[in-house]
Amino acid sequence: MVKICCIGAGYVGGPTMAVIALKCPKIAVTVVDISAPRINGWNSDHLPIYEPGLEAVVKECRGRNLFFSTEVEKHVAEADIVFVSVNTPTKTHGLGAGKAADLTYWESSARMIADVSKSDKIVVEKSTVPVRTAEAIERILTHNRKKINFTILSNPEFLAEGTAIKDLFSPDRVLIGGRETPEGQKAIETLKDIYANWVPKEKIICTNLWSAELSKLAANAFLAQRISSVNAMSALCEATGADISEVSHSIGTDSRIGPKFLNASVGFGGSCFQKDIMNLVYICECNGLHVVANYWKQVIKVNDYQKSRFVNRVVASMFNTVAAKKIAVLGFSFKKDTGDTREAPAIDVCKGLLGDKARLSIYDPQVTEDQIIKDLSMKKFDKEQPAHLQPPSPTSIKQVAVVWDAYTAVKDAHGVCIMTEWDEFKKLDYQKIYDNMQKPAFLFDGRNVMDVGKLRKIGFIVYSIGKPLDPWLKDMPAVA
Repeated sequence: MVKICCIGAGYVGGPTMAVIALKCPKIAVTVVDISAPRINGWNSDHLPIYEPGLEAVVKECRGRNLFFSTEVEKHVAEADIVFVSVNTPTKTHGLGAGKAADLTYWESSARMIADVSKSDKIVVEKSTVPVRTAEAIERILTHNRKKINFTILSNPEFLAEGTAIKDLFSPDRVLIGGRETPEGQKAIETLKDIYANWVPKEKIICTNLWSAELSKLAANAFLAQRISSVNAMSALCEATGADISEVSHSIGTDSRIGPKFLNASVGFGGSCFQKDIMNLVYICECNGLHVVANYWKQVIKVNDYQKSRFVNRVVASMFNTVAAKKIAVLGFSFKKDTGDTREAPAIDVCKGLLGDKARLSIYDPQVTEDQIIKDLSMKKFDKEQPAHLQPPSPTSIKQVAVVWDAYTAVKDAHGVCIMTEWDEFKKLDYQKIYDNMQKPAFLFDGRNVMDVGKLRKIGFIVYSIGKPLDPWLKDMPAVA
């Protein structure tokens, strides 16, 4: 029986291995992690991450051919194929701080694999890594191999949180990169055969190592660029009276452009986009491609501009101060159908409002109070570190209340900020909300999910990104 071991039980490792176990019942899959609480979560009825469809997959396979364990070295030693899905946070100090990927955990994983292995192995990069990381890992393994052969493959993930299981069941493509040697090509075929259990072979793309590594960074950079492009247009729409929804629909009907990722919002978030773009910037700078590096930096700058523009719009609309005013924040995760808050726009918006002394009442159906308080008290890159290396956070913040009901969050509020496009927010009784708010009642739609016309008929003063401005707001321009 082929044995797979995955190092790292996070958002990528857990779901990916669960689906491989489901689709390949003759393969034994073990996910290992040094975090006992995380592994205990995977072995419980309350999984450590929320992802639609994940629980059913795990419950079907767990104990049959899917296992979760803290015995890292034991299962790595026994495996034929080792996937490495460890964290690659942005460096917080030293050379490349704020841009380069920190490969500390990848390197320690590679050294451990070399130390404990007693048989030949295929080692698969699943984490997002800089181009030519495989070469460095290969050197570590070969210099410590004790007559054992290691073959390195790159198999980047292209999952979207909230649809990860759907993406794994029916991927746009599976990318496998390997050395152009007989050993490398044999390893590619071995991994290709595993995916071919459910993925059509024409969707399995095989490349060299470096193309596979760069393709992941490039894909995220292109997606983020698209979001920043439409968000830049949203600012121009507000200034001119155009409607970003109409503009997006118009350009999206062009078959060369297409309609996806053209929804204007308060900005992109998630664990990958900003990190991968800054990584790309650093690689460009290291190769002397400064014009290219500056081009990609602008994608991040527009994203930051969009968030600060939103905060300025809130403050300017409410008589240029939110001090001591209650602001309800609906949604805190970076997108719907996930509890992940990494780089969520809500964090920067909330910090901006807290900086102006607002009182925040926050509700998200999937994010815990502890997580929200931690996010609002932590420095930018600290959250990317493993939990045991993160600085301690306070148990509460004086100006912040986290509640478990949208109607509680908005009661007696001066304004409402919709920060995540959860479906339930569209179904709320906004007449009831308006009746229980301070007047004038403001609603700031950071996701363009609300019916602006209906809200204005109720009596709300509404700001929706990229939409023609409410007459009230035209007299109070937000300059960012």
